[in-house]
Amino acid sequence: MSEAAIPVEPAVVSSRPPAAARARVPGRGLAWLALLVALLAAAAAGWGIWQQQQLQARSTLQAQLDALHEQVSGLDGRGRLLQDRLANFAPVAELAAQQQLLTQLQGDQQALNQRVSRVLGASRQSWRLAEAEHLLRLASLRLVALQDINSALVLVQGVNEILREQDDPDAFAAREQVAKLLQSLRSVEQPDRSGLFLQLAALREQVPGLQPLAPVFTSSGEVFASAAAEGDGSNRLAQWRERLSRYFRIQLDASQDVRPLLAGEQLDQVRLALSLALEQAQWAALNADAKVYPVALRQAAAILQATFQQDNAQARALLASIEQLASQPVSISVPDLQPALAALQAYIARRLQAEEQPAAAAPGEQP
Repeated sequence: MSEAAIPVEPAVVSSRPPAAARARVPGRGLAWLALLVALLAAAAAGWGIWQQQQLQARSTLQAQLDALHEQVSGLDGRGRLLQDRLANFAPVAELAAQQQLLTQLQGDQQALNQRVSRVLGASRQSWRLAEAEHLLRLASLRLVALQDINSALVLVQGVNEILREQDDPDAFAAREQVAKLLQSLRSVEQPDRSGLFLQLAALREQVPGLQPLAPVFTSSGEVFASAAAEGDGSNRLAQWRERLSRYFRIQLDASQDVRPLLAGEQLDQVRLALSLALEQAQWAALNADAKVYPVALRQAAAILQATFQQDNAQARALLASIEQLASQPVSISVPDLQPALAALQAYIARRLQAEEQPAAAAPGEQP
């Protein structure tokens, strides 16, 4: 028999659960209940946490909204302020006109600055030329009044330096005359007036010490006469003659003049006259007076020769010094500064005329 022909009985399944399964049903319910309670508790906790986070987020968002509101309010105030300022501004056309006026004003200011610079430069050079003329006049005064070659040379060198700074070909004539004047001044030797003054002062200090020498006569014949007169009656007469010869004596073959002895007021008067003559020579040396200086020294020499003996060493030395000083020059022939001054004045006049011509044409120029 084949398998298809064997009938199969259907299995009978009972719908009742077994006793063991029925016994486990209450425990599983409690577990599910506990699980459900736990889930509910977790959900409640999560809900609380979520509510707290929502509250914090809302507070933070509210704070941010308040800050943004304040910023918006500040921006609104600034916008209104800017609008007010923009309302106060001039229109665009007026701004363009003002800009054009400002540009024109800047151009006028630049032109004015250039003119002022040109005028100041010309004025500065004019001042320097006026200074050169003043220096040249001062040098002329020093030469004429004091004959001071060294000071005049320094002043004229300053004039030459000012003309060199001008760097103007038109100043050639003035510089030529100044160069000639410098060469003339360098060729003149400056007298030592201060040295002459001091030497005369030293001679004046020696005047109070001048003393006259008494004349001494020596005669060999008197010695023999007195020796022969010893032992006879004429001894007393020879003694009287010897004594009287000390006061006066007649000598026909005297080799030099016998000066009278000075004493008291006469000697003081001679010293005063000699001192005054030397003082006058000092004044003449300082003032370059070539007429008074030799006359005063000749007067001093005449006083010495008339009142003191030739063998007086003090008077002889003083006389030799006076004669030596009398040969020293106190005056010089100063060069003429008039050509240089005339050339400088002519150059200054031409310079001023050249500066006035552009000044007259300036008002007609366009800025």
